[in-house]
Amino acid sequence: MKMHKSLAVGMVLAGMLLMLQAPTVILAQGPPPPQDQGPPSQQGPGQDPPGRVARLSFSDGSVSFQPGGEGDWVQAVPNRPLTTGDNLWADKDSRAELQTGSTSIRMDSETSVTFLDLDDRTTQLKLSQGSIIVRVRHLDDEDQFEIDTPNLAFQIQRTGEYRIDVSADGNETDTTVWHGRAEATGGGASYLVVAGQRASFAGTDQLDHEIAQMPNQDDFDNFSSQRDEREDHAESSNYISPEVTGASDLDEYGHWRYVADYGPVWTPAGVAPGWAPYRYGHWVWVAPWGWTWVEDEPWGFAPFHYGRWAFVESSWCWVPGPVVVRPVYAPALVAFVGGGGIGVGVGFGVGVGVAWFPLAPREVYVPWYRTSPGYVNNVNVTNTRVSVTQVTNVYNTTVINNNTTNVTRITYANQHVNNAVTVVNHDTFVNARPVAASMVKVDQKQIESAPVTHTIAAQPARVSVMGASRPATFKPSAAVMNRQVVAVKQPPAPRASFEQRQAAAPNVRKETPAAAPQPAARDANEPARPTQPAPRPGQPAANEPARPTQPAPRPGQPAANEPAHPPAPAPAANERPAATANVPRPGATPPPANEHAAGPANTPRPGGAPAQPARPAEPASPMARPVPHPPATETAHPLVKPAPPVQENPQHQQNEQAKFNNWQQQRPAPAPAPRPPAPAARPAPPAHSQPPEKREEEKPHK
Repeated sequence: MKMHKSLAVGMVLAGMLLMLQAPTVILAQGPPPPQDQGPPSQQGPGQDPPGRVARLSFSDGSVSFQPGGEGDWVQAVPNRPLTTGDNLWADKDSRAELQTGSTSIRMDSETSVTFLDLDDRTTQLKLSQGSIIVRVRHLDDEDQFEIDTPNLAFQIQRTGEYRIDVSADGNETDTTVWHGRAEATGGGASYLVVAGQRASFAGTDQLDHEIAQMPNQDDFDNFSSQRDEREDHAESSNYISPEVTGASDLDEYGHWRYVADYGPVWTPAGVAPGWAPYRYGHWVWVAPWGWTWVEDEPWGFAPFHYGRWAFVESSWCWVPGPVVVRPVYAPALVAFVGGGGIGVGVGFGVGVGVAWFPLAPREVYVPWYRTSPGYVNNVNVTNTRVSVTQVTNVYNTTVINNNTTNVTRITYANQHVNNAVTVVNHDTFVNARPVAASMVKVDQKQIESAPVTHTIAAQPARVSVMGASRPATFKPSAAVMNRQVVAVKQPPAPRASFEQRQAAAPNVRKETPAAAPQPAARDANEPARPTQPAPRPGQPAANEPARPTQPAPRPGQPAANEPAHPPAPAPAANERPAATANVPRPGATPPPANEHAAGPANTPRPGGAPAQPARPAEPASPMARPVPHPPATETAHPLVKPAPPVQENPQHQQNEQAKFNNWQQQRPAPAPAPRPPAPAARPAPPAHSQPPEKREEEKPHK
């Protein structure tokens, strides 16, 4: 009996030692998810998050970042998604480049930029001081692109290249247009700025407007031209939409190849041993999406917010989605493992961890933030080749019916790939720490048998919003940050701080589930039309593969727990009108019949990108528009003041006409196009080279 008792005690002690030495994985209930996170409720499309963000694609020197609503500045991190309310500062002798889709925004030394509004159709920037160069490659009729300075609002009306300079005191704005056309509004007047012009505006209440010829290239211009050249020759544009943010980085850091069943795929080069997607980076909290992945690699934006990852021939490759006009951005295309969290025990420390793996092609992504059914369709069908029926079935199972049992029965390919699942403890996840340095080893069999979930049981902290970057050494002065700007389009109110959002009760909409979400697919046999805006989503056949030309447009409202702002209406004409749709011009008269007969052509940038395709010439008319603007509505943003209504002034119009005519007369004549050389005369072939019958025919008749 004593021997049996001793044997039992020994077995128990041995088991306890093994448990302390080896990592274990257990299912843990964990804390409930944040109140504004998943599973997503069925809500109206107006509350969907934007399908577009920006990112910091390049920086040189000291570039600082301030998340929207926060007071502290940190060092800017490449690839962090930027959205409405975020601020950036390029200090002295520093530069930065921002990208949103195919549009590039370059910042020069001592420049302050704020995203007043950034959604599917609107890009609105606040330029308080400094210089930016903007290259707009794609602009639909419904799109609005506005740059607001202390004395005017600069609205871009055509694709092209633009430069805006704001003086240190904010009293002067200089605008340069190499290609394209824009309208400047301020001081009670509006002015067209056309290709080949440099227009200067001094003053605030009343603008002193001067027109000059194009200045010589400076170092900032040359820098921008070099970046344009790099993007123009990107091979990746052959395989993915140019509206995929970060697409131009892929050529430099990997190669394209063809894989059966997937088509063109991209493989990164020079990755570390044991590399896996969503491992070398960190998690941050970016409203309204919530938990968002930030990859460390310089190329790490497009492959982690669009498309899917596949493990092919012992290596990872990125599989882009269908080529559509504007794919929908996602914070991280992953699935999480565990029912509310994974309990991780290592040595004597025990805590709740978080585990995830990349979704494979044709697997449905279910957001952990609140969305409408249409958004779930769009974010899937624009990023992988999956049918609307598949998306609807998974959405109805996980969201409408809240049935996680059937979800666990889905076979997720990458969950069963060795070393594909990444596990970290709770503190690493929440505190934006580097994931690769804090990974927890778990047994592969236990990971493969663990249930899959689409919610994240982790509450954010303030460091989740700020990220793990060091505090910024350089930041703009309070005078620059608090400087008001003039706007035609009124942006949303500033975002509340993280503490204020946490204290406020979320405004959650609860509705009766609809029969089925509205898809956003087009006919599978319809050819892609990458240069045209997509139609509104329609109802496809039940088994129709989803290949939309563009996701359903978002009216421009934020998530349920974010401040509301009015949607951006769309102009009706094919060519963008001189004024934005939200500032109508009652009583506007049509332009004269010959308005486009004699205007300036696009001015080439020395050493820059080739000129844009020929477009209708610019109007040879006075720059100040005679049609009055109605008063703008009161703005909710304290740093934005509405542009004064445009007043008709005949004397002012005559002065502007004289300035324009003088500029046009001094404009250098375009160099004549070189005539192709005349074809050289072909020498007559020697007689012996002709066939005998031919030579016989050519003999003179007697």
